[in-house]
Amino acid sequence: HLRKPLLAFRSPKSYLHEAFLSYLFTLESGQKPHLNSVSETKIHEYGKSINSNLLNSSKQRNPIDNFRFCDQMAPKITQIRSFTNAKKDPSSDTSIPVVSTISSPFEASQPIDAGSSIRKPMSLWPGMYHSPVTNALWEARSTIFEKPIESAIKTDPQSELVPKTPSQSRTSVNYKFSSDYTLREQYRNPWNEIRMGKLLEDLDALAGTISFKHCRSIDGTTRPILLVTASVDKIVLKKPICVDTDLTIVGAVTWVGRSSMEIQLEVTQSKQENDSPSENVALVANFTFVARDSKTGKSALVNQVSPETDQEKLLWEEAEARNQMRKKKREEKKQEVGKVEAERLQSLLAEGRVFCDLPALADRDSILIRDTCLENSLICQPQQRNFHGRIFGGFLMQRAFSLAFATAYAFAGMSPRFVEVDHVDFLRPVDVGDFLRLKSCVLFTELENPARPLINVEVVAHVTQPELRSSEVSNIFYFAFTIRPEAMKSGFKIRSVVPATEEEARRVLERMDAEGIQLTKSKL
Repeated sequence: HLRKPLLAFRSPKSYLHEAFLSYLFTLESGQKPHLNSVSETKIHEYGKSINSNLLNSSKQRNPIDNFRFCDQMAPKITQIRSFTNAKKDPSSDTSIPVVSTISSPFEASQPIDAGSSIRKPMSLWPGMYHSPVTNALWEARSTIFEKPIESAIKTDPQSELVPKTPSQSRTSVNYKFSSDYTLREQYRNPWNEIRMGKLLEDLDALAGTISFKHCRSIDGTTRPILLVTASVDKIVLKKPICVDTDLTIVGAVTWVGRSSMEIQLEVTQSKQENDSPSENVALVANFTFVARDSKTGKSALVNQVSPETDQEKLLWEEAEARNQMRKKKREEKKQEVGKVEAERLQSLLAEGRVFCDLPALADRDSILIRDTCLENSLICQPQQRNFHGRIFGGFLMQRAFSLAFATAYAFAGMSPRFVEVDHVDFLRPVDVGDFLRLKSCVLFTELENPARPLINVEVVAHVTQPELRSSEVSNIFYFAFTIRPEAMKSGFKIRSVVPATEEEARRVLERMDAEGIQLTKSKL
């Protein structure tokens, strides 16, 4: 087994070289290699020859043990991203610089390597699927794990809790879109706007990094707990995000319960030097993470948060109010459906019954929910896993957003524009190898404002196990889109959506109630 980090090395030199890499990675993961056409003897000889040429070392006892790749053999790609933690001033922000993963076409041609120039030990290395930002965050988070953790493993995860201030977990990510051509191209969509699904992925990764920073000990070790995304509150896009202007995401822990915490993230982008701070905020997101004991899976206590400034105290009060509201809604769901609720269900189903029983007389400006559905399936791959070996929540959000966007696109007949994430529920973890099915539909539309109609899309993720003939909901996502203003000026219209079953009507009512008075007045 390899004891030292491996330096990334990719080259199409020969099949023998590829087999040699595969052999090393299999050893690192603790598995027994399965050799096909290349014998183990040849692989050992090949490793010995490279080891001798690159390291100029004396003959080793085992040519495979303690083997390392040299920097000079790795294709030169990007500079290493660093995670800086200013110890002199604990209240200062921690900034993570982000760079592109490949070279600009305007620079001298260089070999392109899809990996990083330095590879962490595979036990600490998450999937390589991620974007430049998530790569930087993984490297930042891995520094926490590389601390000596022998003493932390023996410690009860519910002991030695230390209150922390929001400034101690505050972290920022900088996107140099104006100067980094390739980074800009990696975030550009076909309409020359930012890829919102990729940004949502980055938000989840940053929230996870912040939660790790808040839960680690003063000496830098991390207690043996698992931190997972529980839910995402409404994310509203306050202004369009440009892909050619520098962007910053900053966040911190704002509220802590017994075993849960809320992280607030702000996306800021300044187009003019004289813009006020409030005008620079393009998006605000609130992520809720929960802590679980790594051995028992039960809830684990986390460090409390001690707000210092008036703004931090205000954010704590707002988060506490949201937590109380969530508890209230859970209690309301447990109550039986009353007479008023039954009348609302029947009212929603009236038009749907006309579609089912008298289709020739149905409203031509309406459509059934089931006729707006789209679906896709995938097998969750190791490249999409997080540090805990489970599928990265940001990846799930990105895939759900892509399907929701396609659903709104097919429904409206033209490219939609993202407005907000209404809510996201993470009900169960998704593991590597799971058969995941994503099902989407337009749940309802809001047509009161003809210049800005809203299309509300629901995406439900199911973990399917064909061997057990079972299917379980893992995630529920709600997105809102609108139509571009230039299309609405030309008289473009959006159709209403109506439920055909009581189950569909109940889902519509739940979302309307969750969104408050504004949606209760909506016309379906």
